[in-house]
Amino acid sequence: MSAVGDGHVRGLELSRRFYLEAVAPLLARRFGGLIHTAALLGPGSEVLGYDSDRSTDHDWGPRLQLFLSGADAAAHGEAVDAALAENLPPRFLGYPTNFGPVGADGTRRMETTDGPLRHGVVVADLTAWLTGHLGYDPIAGVGLCDWLATPTQTLAEITTGEVFHDGLGLLLPVRRRLAWYPGDVWRYVLACQWRRIAQEEAFVGRAGEAGDELGSAVICARLVRDLIRLALLMHRRYPPYGKWLGSAFAALPCGPALAPVLRAAVSATHRRERERHLAAAYEALAALHNALGLTAPVDPRTRPYHDRPYRVLRAERFTEALLETIADPEVRRLPLTGAVDQYVDSTDVLCDRPRVRRVAQAARH
Repeated sequence: MSAVGDGHVRGLELSRRFYLEAVAPLLARRFGGLIHTAALLGPGSEVLGYDSDRSTDHDWGPRLQLFLSGADAAAHGEAVDAALAENLPPRFLGYPTNFGPVGADGTRRMETTDGPLRHGVVVADLTAWLTGHLGYDPIAGVGLCDWLATPTQTLAEITTGEVFHDGLGLLLPVRRRLAWYPGDVWRYVLACQWRRIAQEEAFVGRAGEAGDELGSAVICARLVRDLIRLALLMHRRYPPYGKWLGSAFAALPCGPALAPVLRAAVSATHRRERERHLAAAYEALAALHNALGLTAPVDPRTRPYHDRPYRVLRAERFTEALLETIADPEVRRLPLTGAVDQYVDSTDVLCDRPRVRRVAQAARH
């Protein structure tokens, strides 16, 4: 049994066993052949595989989603929820199965109870749940606007985690459909990520030359974040939100070699040192771009910024090369802003599905 630490099972394995050993047998006894899908998706460090002992202090425990058809959710959802509350064991693998009420901080903690459980099984209509989480129904299809309006963290929450049982036969096809961007959308998102780097790569040197080492360091950190996201996109991995960005990057094939370079860049105290480490990272990712074969080879060497003594990649060359390979005329007409979390980083916007779709729609015009 895999563990987070001494005596702590990993959250995803805990939820899998909770379904197989407690929830599924109860459903079979009480509801016979009720067709359902069971999974652990959505928010939570255990969904992405990053939970640790620290994660167990809130919103962590034996939990999962139990999806029904729309008709069955309406007819049986409340009865299923009540049966789980009355009949699930109070503890599973040593963990309470009762989640306390939502606290002032918006989280729930595990606690024991003598009454019906506030269990961690979400009983829901699959289509309604997916639509609420994504802002659209992926069972009906995924259009260009849907791809561009969905934060990569949200896509990661649907395509990672685990499906324990897909009796409805709908969730696994949805996960395959959302596994990665269509080819031209991927090229467009990559082009826009290179463009972000092109827009600021000379500023590390310019701010430092002006005596603003703090400003130079801030710009360097922004570029490092963009390079990490670029590396994830090139490896066909949806970048998670900030807390797990470095963890996701470290697991990439290029992570062990590049992580020390990027740490050195953000730790540097002089702009020349920052430029040197950034240049090494630029050239490594430029070589990775060429290895993908998405475009004709682009010279991966860094160079001065016009007549100024700042060492840069001139990353717009990669943007231009990618744009030339996009065949879909609708994608070719898009402004070079990218997917929504390439130009919006407000959590309040990105987590508000109707608002983020309105923002993305406005950015296309």
